[in-house]
Amino acid sequence: MKDMDLSDAERYLQELSERVKRLRARRGMTRKDLSRHSGISERYLAQLEYGKANPSLVLLFRIVHAMGISLQQLLYDEEPQSPDHQALLEFIQRLTPEEQSRALSVLMSHFSGQQNGYSGIALIGLRGGGKTTLGRRLAETFDVPFVRLREIIEKLAGIEVGELFSLGGQKAYRRLERRAVDYAREHYPGGVIEATGGIVAELDTFKALRSAFYTVWVRADPEDHMNRVIRQGDLRPMEGNESAMDDLRRILAEREPFYRSANHAIHTSGRTVEACVAELATVCAPYLRAPPGEATAG
Repeated sequence: MKDMDLSDAERYLQELSERVKRLRARRGMTRKDLSRHSGISERYLAQLEYGKANPSLVLLFRIVHAMGISLQQLLYDEEPQSPDHQALLEFIQRLTPEEQSRALSVLMSHFSGQQNGYSGIALIGLRGGGKTTLGRRLAETFDVPFVRLREIIEKLAGIEVGELFSLGGQKAYRRLERRAVDYAREHYPGGVIEATGGIVAELDTFKALRSAFYTVWVRADPEDHMNRVIRQGDLRPMEGNESAMDDLRRILAEREPFYRSANHAIHTSGRTVEACVAELATVCAPYLRAPPGEATAG
């Protein structure tokens, strides 16, 4: 076997730095968040993400623990694939994002029958897109429950999400997020669910959400995402973070391929609430009915 030369090692470290950035963005963590939960200085994390650091195994363990992922997810970009799997991926990669969404719907309908098995809708996307406003209005229109997945997580945990992160970190939060999806499916059939923005960070949880609910990506321009959150009185995105907009754009870029897999997408920038609700009411009507013989959960 050929020995790894210096260029190979440098290339791998560069790839590792990119994976740290991508995984951090996918989980919606700023560098400051990762520093706080891992005990590693922001300066060192910046060096690592720019490929200028050579981290020890101990430091990598601290990073993956703070992110709530496995070491394998960080060290290896892809899992071994069968020839058929590889051919399927190569074919899908040649499709546009819209064609990929249609292809997924066809495959799910043909092989699992899930396309017609949805009961209720789930709104996904970043904070500030309009999920809460549209979700409440849509639920009122159809007289069905509206519930935020964040509230279910807090109910299951018995504490607020901020405290949950402080005590248990990403791993505890993601574990309860998965349980919250099952709770929503059981207790709110035919209702409107507002999913957490980072639910796409855990593929199993996101898969469970998509198998139970008709999903809608509520999106907006990055500036609108930020301004709406600030207008609501939440200044956290800007506190001590001069690169808040850059972080937001990075998170959007990393999560967009997952958000795009939703059944429907609605862009809310430059549109009235009434117009958006009207569009969603037309698209989501088949999935906002309580199953026959079942009372709507309160």
